[in-house]
Amino acid sequence: MPSDIISAHQQEFQDAIDFLKLELGGLRTGRATPALVENIMVEAYGSRTQIKGLASISTPDSRTINIDPWDKNVVKDIERAIADANVGLTPNVQGKLIRISLQPLTEESRRDLIKIMGEKLEQARIGVRGVREAAKSEIVEAEKSKEIGEDEKYRLLEALDKTAAGWNEKIKEMGEEKEKEIMTI
Repeated sequence: MPSDIISAHQQEFQDAIDFLKLELGGLRTGRATPALVENIMVEAYGSRTQIKGLASISTPDSRTINIDPWDKNVVKDIERAIADANVGLTPNVQGKLIRISLQPLTEESRRDLIKIMGEKLEQARIGVRGVREAAKSEIVEAEKSKEIGEDEKYRLLEALDKTAAGWNEKIKEMGEEKEKEIMTI
C-alpha cells in the first residue's frame, strides 16, 4: 500500500542511528569503556574477527581497559590490531593479559575528537538523507503510476520530511550529548 512507504523505511532510518551509536561509542571520552576496542578487527585464525569475539574486555577502573584473550596464541594479533587501528591507544602485554591505560585528554585532543564526531554525525545525516530520497522517489513513482493521487503525494512528502527532520533531531541530540562527554574533564 502506498501510504505505508514511509513506515517501510523506518528500519533504514533506525539503522543509520544504530550505526552512529556504534561509531560514537568508539570515540574516547576520557573514561575507559569496552566500546573503545571491542569492534577493532583482528587478523586471527586466518580470518578477521572483532576483539569482542576473541577475548573478554573489562574496565577495572575509569582509566584502564583489560583484554583477556580466551586463547593465548592471539595475544600478539590483538596487540598488533589495536596498534594498527590508529585509535590513540597503546596496548601493554602482561603475560596473557593486554592492558591499555588511558591518558587524560588534552584540550587539543578533545577538539580533535569533536571534529571527528562532527564527521560521524554528518555521515549519519547523509544516511538519513539517502533513505529520505529513496522514499521520496517511491512516493513520486506511486503518483506517476496512479496508485495515489496528487494530494496524497503531497501529504506523504510532508510526512516524510517531518519524519526525516525527527531523525536528524535525534542525531543532533546524540552529538550534543557526546560533546558534553568529551569536554567533561
